[in-house]
Amino acid sequence: MSLRARIETRLTEAFAPVRLEVLDDSHLHAGHLPGIQGETHFSVRIVSAAFRGKSRVERHRLVYDALGPEFEGTLHALRILAASDDELPPVSRGGM
Repeated sequence: MSLRARIETRLTEAFAPVRLEVLDDSHLHAGHLPGIQGETHFSVRIVSAAFRGKSRVERHRLVYDALGPEFEGTLHALRILAASDDELPPVSRGGM
C-alpha cells in the first residue's frame, strides 16, 4: 500500500471526514533529502466534525497524532488545511 493510501486510511479512520484530499508533493522536493526517495512530502485538506471547537494548533496535533507511525518511515513533511464541518472548506492555496 502506498504512503498516500495509508495516510488516507488513517485519517478516514480517525476523523470520518466529510472531505479529504491527500496530495503527494514529493516531486516538488526532489533532492531535498539526500539519499531518500519516494513519498516524503504531502498536503492534506480535511473537513471533519472532529475539529469543531478546536484551534488550528489543536487540529494539526490531532492530524499528526493520527499519522504518527508514518513519520517513522519516509514521511518527512505534511502541509495541513483542517476545518470543521460547520465551517467553510479551507481556501485553496498553492495548487491545493
